[in-house]
Amino acid sequence: MGVGTSTFLIRWINFLTMLVAVAVVGFGVWMSVHSDSCRKTLVLPVLGIGAFIFLVSIVGFLGAMKQSSILLWIYLVLLCSILIGILIFTVLAFIVTNNGSGHSVVGLRYKEYQLQDYSSWFLKQLNNTRNWDRLRSCLVKTADCDSLSKKYKNLKQYKSAKLTPIEAGCCRPPSDCGYPAVGTSNYDLSYHPVSPNRDCKLYKNARAVKCYDCDSCKAGVAQYMKIEWRVVAVFNVILFVILSFIYFVGCCARRSMSGRHSKI
Repeated sequence: MGVGTSTFLIRWINFLTMLVAVAVVGFGVWMSVHSDSCRKTLVLPVLGIGAFIFLVSIVGFLGAMKQSSILLWIYLVLLCSILIGILIFTVLAFIVTNNGSGHSVVGLRYKEYQLQDYSSWFLKQLNNTRNWDRLRSCLVKTADCDSLSKKYKNLKQYKSAKLTPIEAGCCRPPSDCGYPAVGTSNYDLSYHPVSPNRDCKLYKNARAVKCYDCDSCKAGVAQYMKIEWRVVAVFNVILFVILSFIYFVGCCARRSMSGRHSKI
C-alpha cells in the first residue's frame, strides 16, 4: 500500500471513527435516559470510552493529514490500549453475566430470581452493606413499587402482569411464602408461611420496607445489571471489530511512511 493511499484511508477512516465515537456517546446517553439513577452502572464508562475514542481519532486524523510519524505512533499506541481495554472488559462481562436466568413459577407470567444463581462478583457487590444501603435508598426513591397500583387497576391485572426483575423481587414477597395478595401493593401477612425462605419474614407492606432487604430484591437488581452488561458487551464486540480494522489500516500507513523515510 502506497503512502498516499494509506494516509488517505486512515484520514477518512478516522473521520468515520469520530462518527463512531459520537455513536458510542449517544449509546451512553440512551442508557442514561433508559436507566434510573440506581442502575446507571455503565453509563459513565461508556461515555468515557466514547470521548477517548473521539480524541484518539483526532490524533490519527491529524497524523495522517500531516504525515507525522510521531502522531501516528501515538495514535497506534492509544488505539491499541483501547482495543486491549475493550477486549478485557468484554471477556469479563461475559464471564460475570454467565450465571443466573430466573425460575418460572406456575401461574405467573414473569420469573423469580435467586441471588445464589449469580456470579460471585455480583454476590460480593450486592452483599456489601455499604453498596446495598445506597442501592436500597435509591430504589425506594424511584418508587417502582408505588407505581404498580397505577399501572394495574385491579388484582386480576396485577396477577397476569409481566413484572420486571426488580418489581418481582423488591415489591412483593417470593411466591413460595404463600401470602395472599389483597391488592396491587399489599399482602395478607396474617398468613403463616411454611417456607424456610428468610425473605418471607423480611417482607412488609410498608412503602419504605417492602422486600428491599430481601435476597430476592438483590437478585432482581443482579438480573437487571446482567442484562445491562450483556447489552454493553455485545456493543463492545461490534466496536472491537471496527476499531481492529482501523488499527490494521493505521499500521499499514505507519509502515509505508517508515519505508518512505528510510529511502530518503
